[in-house]
Amino acid sequence: MDFLLNPNTAYLFLLGAVLLAMMSLAAPGTGLFEVGAFFCILLSGYAIYNLSFNWWALIILTLSIVPFVYAIQKPKREWMLVLSIVMLVVSSVFIFPSTDGLFSVNPLVAFFASILVAGFLWIAVRKSVEAASKRPSHDLDGLVGQIGEAKTKIHEDGSVYVGGEMWSAKSAGTISSGSAIRVVRREGFVLVVEKDSTETIS
Repeated sequence: MDFLLNPNTAYLFLLGAVLLAMMSLAAPGTGLFEVGAFFCILLSGYAIYNLSFNWWALIILTLSIVPFVYAIQKPKREWMLVLSIVMLVVSSVFIFPSTDGLFSVNPLVAFFASILVAGFLWIAVRKSVEAASKRPSHDLDGLVGQIGEAKTKIHEDGSVYVGGEMWSAKSAGTISSGSAIRVVRREGFVLVVEKDSTETIS
């Protein structure tokens, strides 16, 4: 595993570990980001253990997660995401000290990797936050109380047209096709309806 002791390789694995860890926070439950982050952390940890490193950079790298978490929990806090990305990039570039120059990591590797990570985090996290904060297109609870039309005979099963869409439905009593119905409640994706005598379907 000597290749891991190359600062450039160790830098890429470290950057990948933090990136995947951040993505697992932004999109939890997939398992893929978590597993990828775990292996990258093991590989980068091996390199950090065997190479000399700057404690201050490691601390900043760890703290970069704080504004990131705040950014994904509080929509429209892009400046916190920018702060997190800057902390991540700067700390990861300087984490391995150099004895003969400013960087131990190749500047070109650091530049292109940082641009890719920053761009990916910016786009992916903003999309995740927008998706999480967006109201579902099918607000099933909002259908309760609405008036619709029975498209088939309804009892144990049937179809109704409510809220501009067709839905599976059932009712306590038989409702003939073409009757006006009112949504009483829902059971999963099935609407429980009753005949509505106040409406007349033309």
